[in-house]
Amino acid sequence: MLKVPTSRKRRKPEQKLNLVPIMDAIFIFIFFLLMSASFLKVYEIGSDVPIVSDAEPPKNLKDPLALTLTAETNEITLSRGLPSRAFKIFKRQADGNFNYDEIHSVLIDLKKDHLNEDTIIFEPVGDLTYDDIVKIMDAVRMLHRTDEAIFKKNKDGIDEKVKDLFSKIIFSNLMS
Repeated sequence: MLKVPTSRKRRKPEQKLNLVPIMDAIFIFIFFLLMSASFLKVYEIGSDVPIVSDAEPPKNLKDPLALTLTAETNEITLSRGLPSRAFKIFKRQADGNFNYDEIHSVLIDLKKDHLNEDTIIFEPVGDLTYDDIVKIMDAVRMLHRTDEAIFKKNKDGIDEKVKDLFSKIIFSNLMS
């Protein structure tokens, strides 16, 4: 009579891998990723892309304001009209910054004369820092709480407070 080897008699039960600790670690990792993502704030300043068209521009009875803000390394030139004529030049101050309040006040005066205009072309030509560009855009876009209130008539003829200065900023000359 043949004897069966002992190793065949005693079969070892299959060992199963315990995945619970690994799943707990992955869950905690995902939780911390989601929590840290909520601390990251992204700010965006809207800007339009210039429109290129072969069509004839519409005939207006009134000349367009056509504001252009050309920002160079040491000066900012504000131009208006077609063809563009320099209206005001802002030099960089001794402390290295531009006088953003002066730019803002000149644009407020222009807005009072052209209530329906909300577009400005921003042309950065010189080496400007990101901080300079953002400060220029803030001076151009927003009315501050301390600014004098400006009112315009809506389509029903009711006076309405103007909330933005020149909120549609079109970047020009970005490829140079």
